[in-house]
Amino acid sequence: MMTTLNNNQNPNPKIKEELVVKEHLHQEKLSFNLALNLTRISAIIIVASVGLLLSGTISEKTATTAGELASKLVIVGLQMTKYTNERGDK
Repeated sequence: MMTTLNNNQNPNPKIKEELVVKEHLHQEKLSFNLALNLTRISAIIIVASVGLLLSGTISEKTATTAGELASKLVIVGLQMTKYTNERGDK
């Protein structure tokens, strides 16, 4: 349960630090989940592209483009996770 503070309250430094740590952990969890889901989406795109390529439904160029898109999704997710972790360490 998150404690809310009014502007008039001067919280105990220990409580304030605990709230900050909880918020950082929450942000890191969200960032991790985003990276994980982007990786899943990427895997689905790649598997679907390979399947469609092997069945002759799409061209090699389209499959390559889909693979590049999938890899960029993962890279963005990992960069966001790295940024969140670095910010949380400060």
